[in-house]
Amino acid sequence: MEGARWDAAISSINDSLPKQLYAELPTTLVDPVKDREATEKGVYRLPIYKILSRAGVLATTGHSTNFVMWMEVPSNRTDIKNHLGEADQKEWIMGGVAAFCALKY
Repeated sequence: MEGARWDAAISSINDSLPKQLYAELPTTLVDPVKDREATEKGVYRLPIYKILSRAGVLATTGHSTNFVMWMEVPSNRTDIKNHLGEADQKEWIMGGVAAFCALKY
């Protein structure tokens, strides 16, 4: 993860430690649920990319070929509604917080 870190003490993402560029996320089980109700607050929609560049070719789906998925991670910052009307947090968006599958490709 770049721009933030997972803080196990508060079970939330938190500011990065000084001089720490990247932080590891804990292993996560992805369990999709069909027609799940949208989360209202307390999450950041963390973008996950394949590699650090965050750039890729725009695919016909409208997403970059480098983009993998969104992951809702617990966060205790100020809640907002994003442009899609979903719960998000401006502080992390403005900080460019994202996760990567690999630091080197």
